Amino acid sequence: MKKRWKPNVTVAAVIERDGRFLLIEEHTPEGLRLNNPAGHLDPAESPQEGVVREVLEETACVFTPQALVGIYLGRFQRPSRDEDVTYLRFAYAGTVGEPLPGRALDRGIVRTLWMTLAEVRASASRHRSTMVLQSIEDHVAGRRYPLALITTEASVYLPDLPP
Repeated sequence: MKKRWKPNVTVAAVIERDGRFLLIEEHTPEGLRLNNPAGHLDPAESPQEGVVREVLEETACVFTPQALVGIYLGRFQRPSRDEDVTYLRFAYAGTVGEPLPGRALDRGIVRTLWMTLAEVRASASRHRSTMVLQSIEDHVAGRRYPLALITTEASVYLPDLPP
């Protein structure tokens, strides 16, 4: 029987303040890269809950989602590890407060930085994926969808069933 294909579900935040976008700089197998605050969806959480968690872990800031910017499907090939991974990313627009005092950044995150659109565009070769710039460009273009567009069924929160 052929192995079932399963894309990795990720969530990301597009956060703009005073014409600047909040990005993180992180260690990756490809070196130091820039990314939206983002990460994998965990079991028993909705995409919206996941993006709030990821932003807190990667920036030490509380994120308030206001809209869905877009849903992106992309493929990443890493020859050094013989990996071929497909990502399904939910990108949310919203706001953050100031970093919480004493809250450390997630392991692998070097720093957070606020960049202008021109700086984000100029640094595209350092982005973790093309979805970084695409989601920011979509935000700038005014793409906003209601949060209610994504429904998480109650079954997601149920305990695991025995095998």
